[in-house]
Amino acid sequence: MAAEAKIDPMHQFVIEPIFGSFHESNPFVFTNSALWMLIVLGTIYVFMMGGMRRQLVPGRWQVMVEGLIGFVDDMVQASIGPEGKKYLPWVFTAFVFLLFANLMGNMPFAAAGVHPFTVTSQFTITGVMSLISFAIVLGVGFWKHGLHFFSLFAPPGVHWIGKVLLFPIEFISFLVRPFSLGLRPFIAMFAGHILVDIFGNFIVQGFNASGGGIFVSILAFLFVAFINILELLVAAIQAYVFAILTALYINDAVNLH
Repeated sequence: MAAEAKIDPMHQFVIEPIFGSFHESNPFVFTNSALWMLIVLGTIYVFMMGGMRRQLVPGRWQVMVEGLIGFVDDMVQASIGPEGKKYLPWVFTAFVFLLFANLMGNMPFAAAGVHPFTVTSQFTITGVMSLISFAIVLGVGFWKHGLHFFSLFAPPGVHWIGKVLLFPIEFISFLVRPFSLGLRPFIAMFAGHILVDIFGNFIVQGFNASGGGIFVSILAFLFVAFINILELLVAAIQAYVFAILTALYINDAVNLH
């Protein structure tokens, strides 16, 4: 009984093979993470294709897709300027993928016996996306400005002594950016899911307990409902934060400020 009542909030983040098994002689294994990534990509494809119909009178679906594209386009234009169109594909891709992946991980599919896997709760996913963003930043910066790109770490109008002091600080801050960029969505999804799992177990254990267990279950249920609503909001916010920071970092490389 004690083993059955044990709370294991980390199990939901375990990557498990669906076909094959983990073995050093077989590096290619289809996992639950890969499956849900394909589901997310398939959902995005259906959503985008369904809204790309060039109807004279746009339907709701087309309006949603065009509104989403326009939203990210305006964000990129405001952050980078006229050259922002060049970088819209990646910023839009990152925003939509994170948005759909975060939301899919919060859907109540478990009610139908299907347990969703939140791919953005794995730092390998968000970390790789942040590395792609910074590969673009570094590529654009050195391609447009050459070694003058390093002037980004020495603010203009500052005495040379101040520049000597500020350069290592700005440089280290720049190097930390890819880590922090990928860490934000990972931590947000990871922490939220752990809270929901722990307090969900409190609901069950409260009903199984005697005395004031029912009261504890009710409080835990209200907290889980609040966290679920908050997670839906955080899912959209984290996708937006990743996209806007990526655009701002690209702006630094393009305009050196």
